[in-house]
Amino acid sequence: MRIAVLGTGAVGRALAARLDGLGHDLVIGTRDPAVTMARTEPGGFGTAPYPQWQAGHPGIRLLSFAEAASFAELLMNATSGAAAMAALVAAGEPGLAGKVLIDVSNPLDFSRGIPPTLDPVNTDSLGEQIQRAFPAARVVKALNTMNCQVMVDPGRIPGEHNVFLSGNDAAAKAVAAELIGSFGWPPGSVIDLGDISAARGTEMLLPLWLRLMASFGHADFNFHIPHA
Repeated sequence: MRIAVLGTGAVGRALAARLDGLGHDLVIGTRDPAVTMARTEPGGFGTAPYPQWQAGHPGIRLLSFAEAASFAELLMNATSGAAAMAALVAAGEPGLAGKVLIDVSNPLDFSRGIPPTLDPVNTDSLGEQIQRAFPAARVVKALNTMNCQVMVDPGRIPGEHNVFLSGNDAAAKAVAAELIGSFGWPPGSVIDLGDISAARGTEMLLPLWLRLMASFGHADFNFHIPHA
């Protein structure tokens, strides 16, 4: 499948590397490929400069957001929440129309320092905002409640644990669930929460997730919802 991962940070890199390893035709989208490839300093969270990562993944092409969207059959939004809408606007409605768009981002607001707050929150979600802004896209919120290494390798955590998804298009959710399953998630681990408004709940898990990470001192954990 032709897949575009939007975003060159740790999440985008983890997803792209895993999908490339599974044999998909992968591209990564960024605002300005020339600027991204000219970076020599680590990212905000200590990630290596993108050119270093790219050298180890020569089969993954770096394109502009618009080029990546036009190329892809399916897209994964792995940009930061603050940058998500601008990235998707740059990708363009024609490049998104009719395509499954798996939104992995969270609306973390760092304007008042750390820990971040959420914006939007409670009565709206970033997932819903994206679906409203791009009504022809088939938005599925998923994978946003865990560390990116767990997203692509659930076996990092022993025992059963869950991944949530939500969206208005049942067929799109089935495509997303199949792709997630290819990462190693058992079918019973995927919980469909309903329409895209359920993204409010999964995005609001992030403050708890961040507190847990601080308490544990690492990010190798996830949520498990036992049910009959």
